Amino acid sequence: MRKIKLDGRSMTLEDIISIGNVPTELFISDSARRKMVNSRKHVESILENEDSVYGINTGFGSLSNVRIDSSQLEQLQRNLILSHACGIGPDMNPLTSLRMLAIRANSLTLGVSGIRPEVVDTMLSLVNSGYSPVIPSIGSLGASGDLAPLAHMAMAIIGEGRFLHKKGDAWVEIQTDHVFDSLGLKPVVLSAKEGLSLINGTSQMAAYLAEAVEYAHNLCVAADAACAMSVEAIAGSHKPFDPRIHEVRFQPGQRISAKRILNHLLDSQINKSHTECTRVQDAYSFRCAPQVHGAAIDIVEFSKEIAISDVNSATDNPLILENTLGGYDVLSGGNFHGEPLALAADNLAAAIHEICSISERRTNQMLMPSWSGLPAYLAKNSGLESGLMIVQYVSAAAIARIRLLASPASLTNIPVSGGKEDHVSMGSTACQRLEEVCTLASSVLANEMLVASAALDLRNHQAGNGVRKLHKMIRSLSKPLDGDRSMSQDTSDISKMVLAGLEVS
Repeated sequence: MRKIKLDGRSMTLEDIISIGNVPTELFISDSARRKMVNSRKHVESILENEDSVYGINTGFGSLSNVRIDSSQLEQLQRNLILSHACGIGPDMNPLTSLRMLAIRANSLTLGVSGIRPEVVDTMLSLVNSGYSPVIPSIGSLGASGDLAPLAHMAMAIIGEGRFLHKKGDAWVEIQTDHVFDSLGLKPVVLSAKEGLSLINGTSQMAAYLAEAVEYAHNLCVAADAACAMSVEAIAGSHKPFDPRIHEVRFQPGQRISAKRILNHLLDSQINKSHTECTRVQDAYSFRCAPQVHGAAIDIVEFSKEIAISDVNSATDNPLILENTLGGYDVLSGGNFHGEPLALAADNLAAAIHEICSISERRTNQMLMPSWSGLPAYLAKNSGLESGLMIVQYVSAAAIARIRLLASPASLTNIPVSGGKEDHVSMGSTACQRLEEVCTLASSVLANEMLVASAALDLRNHQAGNGVRKLHKMIRSLSKPLDGDRSMSQDTSDISKMVLAGLEVS
């Protein structure tokens, strides 16, 4: 059981990814609970004094100048949830929905949103028991928060939505009343400010980006592994990975990549057998791999920092903030704007495209006798057999799709709410498409590993220690090529391994 204490400041990427994968127990820290209670008291004092304050007893968006009577505030919050729950498109992955629920809860534990701790306790009970709200994926503009998706999440909390629960390997729908009965709880009845606190934040974007960062890290590790296999497959030079080259260019990701590739190549008999080779330099896709992979590694680290910073932030509006006199002020601002996540996601999509682009070029080189010194397309009977020719075609097609998806979403702005909300980030779109980008990328790298393995099967000398382990790992999922056969399942199996993370010492 992984215990995760929420205080709005210390949730990690590992915490997020563990949700839905291993037994977890999330709970509010004592200090966070006290802060939440105190900020809630201030909200209640505003209601007692009958002050007019946005988000507490007014309408929303361009209707913020409309005062709502105190007798209608519960109805106001309920109406807010129901009216905003108009998402469309495929439902979110249930795991992502669970993580989004946990991230929203964590943000609220900062104690500046004016929400009762009991509401967050209910949210955490749902997460801890694996009850995932059904949430349509499309509807957020990445500003004013992820309004429509979070409204669907909130619908589940108030007993008006739908839930999925995992049984074995499948997610099945479970009736909402059964969910709350099993937890010994009642659906939440929202009080003033609480509906807005639930839906006005960047939690969908942050959940998507956090997952994508984890995938992208695994892709970078796999890209270095695939490159090392390809270097051995063409009997390429190890010199471009000499640490002295990378020590004089101050790019941290580049050094990480070069070190990983070189470690896979240690004790290579293939390299020793080609000490007198007349080929002076390998193609850029081999000798510049650390520079390209390293740049992607740096973007992954940057994106992780952005994602985790937002996970541990208050991103709703207005905020109940302490002042210097020991009291509270209700401040309206724009922390719900998703620009940091949108730009990080756009950069990450471009970085993933680049590690795929260079991977496909290595795949192509291995299939050419002029570079590999091996039969064309690694076919045993060229002409009668096509070998792995079309594997490269498939990688090229996947990259075309990635290139389309990697078009910057943050360049799109469509003003809404009567022009009051006149600049939006489209951060949800930017972050959401990363899941497909990562899945396609894993297939491109899987194809490179397939081709490299087939080439290594034809080599008379042993590859480096790390490459031999990688080759054995691929052969555990894909049998050696002995004549033409379909490779689709092989690619699929290896790509799943790549996304899950290679375990190679």
